[in-house]
Amino acid sequence: TKLAAAPPPEWACAHKAHAPARTRSTPSHASTTLLPPIHPPTQATVADLQAAFAAAKPKFYPSRQRFTLTATAPGDKRPQALSAGKKLSDYGLSEGGSLIFKDLGPQIGYSTVFFWEYFGPLVAYALVYAFPSIVYPWAVKGKGWGAAPSIPPKHPVQALALAYWTFHYAKRLVETFFVHKFSHGTMPLTNLFKNCAYYWGFAAYVSYFVNHPAYTPPPTGLAAGLLALALLCQAANARAHIILAGLRPAGGAAGGYAIPRGFPFDGLRVTCANYTAEVAGWALFALAVRSLAAGLFITAGALQMAVWAKAKHARLRRIFNGRDGAEAYPKRWIMLPPFF
Repeated sequence: TKLAAAPPPEWACAHKAHAPARTRSTPSHASTTLLPPIHPPTQATVADLQAAFAAAKPKFYPSRQRFTLTATAPGDKRPQALSAGKKLSDYGLSEGGSLIFKDLGPQIGYSTVFFWEYFGPLVAYALVYAFPSIVYPWAVKGKGWGAAPSIPPKHPVQALALAYWTFHYAKRLVETFFVHKFSHGTMPLTNLFKNCAYYWGFAAYVSYFVNHPAYTPPPTGLAAGLLALALLCQAANARAHIILAGLRPAGGAAGGYAIPRGFPFDGLRVTCANYTAEVAGWALFALAVRSLAAGLFITAGALQMAVWAKAKHARLRRIFNGRDGAEAYPKRWIMLPPFF
């Protein structure tokens, strides 16, 4: 759908000082919608445009809208998306200009998604641990109250694994509400189901095998030592999140972006040190419990984080390119030194 800021001829004289707009769908579904005047072009913001669009088309509430420029700026691979906190004039828009509108679909808040995707694993893992007779009914001998169970008592390594797992997801929940600052208020509703399927599914999968009646634990001392190192990785991860939370003040330089400084970013010379610590922590967990399921969990997570890290690294290098007075981005690994 194309949104054009050019007023129709009959509006041009009566509303010269305003920026009415119209939308056009694809040629096969041609339609036109006039938007009411918003503000003089020199003062109108993207948020004003979104509000006017939502007033004309209530289905498309502001968080569901995305407007992009029709032309690609030199050096960019795709047209620039408009930010709600900026003025239309910041993008060189005035009467006669045009924008591309995209419906982002039904939206849901980031904190809501994060809560459910982290609360689920917290509960799922503990339920498998706490109710082995339900999860492994075939392992219970006999019937009735006097049945003799073949499910062995929990080993200290299994208890340590539960403690680490619980601590990690409790930490994530605390960070969701008290640390993280989201660059976007919402995400597509479908992400809730995809994210929950990933986290909840892997939680049940890992817990099933780590708490299995036939599970053979490693030496308790070795597991405890590895999990202690994993806790240090969790501390580094939390430190990185706190640093990142303060890097993008509204209206800051470089579009709100800044180069992350301090440990673990400078110490490890890594762009996405939070991912580095996350991967290291779960790798140590997998070694501590000697579980293939835990290894598959961290492998899947590391691959996804690598995709995000590569994009973030490229964006920071593009913004801080050292040209025209801009700060030059330091030489750093993307996520996993010395490999990536």
